[in-house]
Amino acid sequence: PDTDWRELVLRELSECVQDWTALLDDFLKITTGPRGEYELTEVTSVADRSGEPGDEDREIVVIDCRANAKGQREEDALLENASQSNESDDISTDQSPEPPAPLKETSFSIGLQVVLPFLLAGFGTVAAGMVLDIVQHWTVFTEVTEVFILVPALLGLKGNLEMTLASRLSTAANVGQMDSAKDMWKMIVGNLALIQVQATVVGFLASIAAVIFGWIPEGNFRLGHAILLCASSVATAFIASLILGIIMIGVIIAARKVGINPDNVATPIAASLGDLITLSLLAGISTGLYKELEFNDYANPLVCAVFVAMTPLWVLIARRIPSTREVLYSGWEPVIIAMAISSVGGLILDKTVSNPNFAGMAVFTPVINGVGGNLVAVQASRISTYLHMNGIPMGEPDPNPRKCPTPCTSFFGSHVNSRSARVLFLLVAPGHLVFLYTINSMQGGHTTLTSTFIAFYMAAALLQVLILLYLADWMVHWMWSRGMNPDNFSIPYLTALGDLLGTGFLALCFHVLWLIGDRDTDVGD
Repeated sequence: PDTDWRELVLRELSECVQDWTALLDDFLKITTGPRGEYELTEVTSVADRSGEPGDEDREIVVIDCRANAKGQREEDALLENASQSNESDDISTDQSPEPPAPLKETSFSIGLQVVLPFLLAGFGTVAAGMVLDIVQHWTVFTEVTEVFILVPALLGLKGNLEMTLASRLSTAANVGQMDSAKDMWKMIVGNLALIQVQATVVGFLASIAAVIFGWIPEGNFRLGHAILLCASSVATAFIASLILGIIMIGVIIAARKVGINPDNVATPIAASLGDLITLSLLAGISTGLYKELEFNDYANPLVCAVFVAMTPLWVLIARRIPSTREVLYSGWEPVIIAMAISSVGGLILDKTVSNPNFAGMAVFTPVINGVGGNLVAVQASRISTYLHMNGIPMGEPDPNPRKCPTPCTSFFGSHVNSRSARVLFLLVAPGHLVFLYTINSMQGGHTTLTSTFIAFYMAAALLQVLILLYLADWMVHWMWSRGMNPDNFSIPYLTALGDLLGTGFLALCFHVLWLIGDRDTDVGD
C-alpha cells in the first residue's frame, strides 16, 4: 500500500505539470498571435483520465483567454498617442531648453512684493520734490527759467532708459537668458553702453526742446544760455544713467537669486533713486556751469564736446551684442517722442511755477509724476513678461485676436494682469497720503494740507493712474501684435504720458484751488 500511494502522488504531480505546461503554451500562442481575432469565451470540458487507475471523472472549467478586438484597438490607440506625445516632448526638448517655470503669484504676493519698493520709490520722489522746492529759488533757475523745462524731460529718463533697461533685463532673467555668466555679462555690457548712447542723444535733444519752448513765448534767444542748457542736460543725463544702470543690474540679479520677480521691484527702485539723483545732478551741474559762464566762455562748449565725442565708443560696444544691436537701430522713436511729451509737461511746469501764486506746485510735481510712472512701469513690465513666456510669437497673426479692452476687463477680469492692475491701483491712495504727510511733517512746500487740497490732489492722482494702467493694458498688447517689443517701446510712452498727465492735472488743481480761495502760497517761505 505504501508503494501504491507514492506512485499515485507522483502520477498526479506529473499530470498537473502537463496541464500547466499546456495552459502556458495556449497563453503564449494567444499573446503572440495576430491581434483582434479572438473574443473572450468560456469553455467547459471534461478531462479524460479513465485509462489511469484511481482516476475519477472531474469537471474542469477552462477559461480561454482571448483578446477582445474593440478593447485591444482602443488600448493600442491610447498607447500610440502616448508614444507620439512622448516623442514630440523629446523633440521639443532637444530643440530648445525648457524655459523656467513662471512664478506663481496671488494678489497678496504681488502686493507684498510691490509695496516696499513702491514706498521706497515714493520717498525718493518726496526727496526729489523737496530738492526742487529748494532749488527753484536758486539763481540759475530764476535767471534761466528754461531749466524747469528740462526737469520732466531729464526725470523722464528713468522711464525712457532706466525703467526700459530694467524691463528688458527682468524679462531676460525670467525667460532664462541670464542664467549663464557669459550671457549675463554680455547683457550687462551691451545694455550699459546702449543707455549711455541714448542718454547723450536724449539729453542733447531735450536741451534743444527747452531752448525752443523757452524762445517761442518770449521771443528772445541767448546763445550762452542755450549752450548752458545743452551742457547741463547732456552731463546730467550721462552721469545719472550710468549710476542708475549699474544699480538696476545689481537689483535684478539679486532679486532673481532670492526668488523675487524682478518685474515687481526693479522699476520702482530705479525710480526711487532716479528722481533724486537726476534732479540733484541737474541743480549742481547747472549752477556750476552758470558760474563758469561769467568767467569762462569755453567751459560749457567743452563739456558738450567731451560727452558727444564719447558717443561713438558706446555705439561700437552696443553693436557687438545682438540683443542691444536691434534696440540701437530701432529703439529711438519711443525715446525721442517720450522726451518731447515730457518737455510739454516741463513747459507747463515752467509757466506754472514761474507764477509766485503757484510756487507750491514744485514740491508735489515729482511725487505725482513719479508714483504714476512707477506703477504703470511695473504693470507694463509684467504684461510684457507674461506675453514673452505665454503668448503667441511676437508679430504673428493671432487666431483669436484680442479686442480693444474695456476698463472692466482691464481692472475686474480674472486674469493675472487684471489682478495686478487692481493691486497697483489700490496702492495709489494710501501711498499718496503717506507722501503728503511726509512732506507736511518736513515743512516742505508752500501749501497747507487742507481737506480741500487733499481731495483735489487725490482725485488728480487717482485719475492719472487709472488712465495709465488702462493705456498700459491696451498699448502692450497692441505693440506685441505688431511685432514691437513692449520692453523697448511701451514704458517710455507710458511714463512720458504720466509726466504730462500728472503735471497737467496738478496745475489744474492749483488753478481751481486759487479760484475757490485756497491761496496760502506763503507757507513755505
